Amino acid sequence: MKQSISEHLQPILVTIMATDENVFGNRVLALRKQKGWSQPDLGKAVGTSGAIIGRYERGEITPSIEVARKLADAFGVTLDYLVGDKDLPNVLQDKAMLERWQAIDTLTPPERERILSVLDSLVRDAKARQAYRATG
Repeated sequence: MKQSISEHLQPILVTIMATDENVFGNRVLALRKQKGWSQPDLGKAVGTSGAIIGRYERGEITPSIEVARKLADAFGVTLDYLVGDKDLPNVLQDKAMLERWQAIDTLTPPERERILSVLDSLVRDAKARQAYRATG
């Protein structure tokens, strides 16, 4: 019996907040800088202050689940990625991509297999083009 995509992703999606490292704070800092936002900008977006954002980034305090969700939404990443102690594949960092996978997972097995077969073909072709350009 074939496993659904959710079953394949479950081990990846199960995350544990790191206790000995500041994974959450480091990710907030990196994502904030990637977006070009100041601490006050991010604080305003999620309903807190820039000073509190700084304390999250330094690992001095941790946010409530509600605020962590708002941060993940502001960055366009999953909460799993934001709080996880392991790097997730980029597809799981991107909420829109994860939603696509979840939508595929709701389809019947034949429909899902058809879509994944087409996707496999497209990925194979893209990799072949990349390899050709690298040698060209």
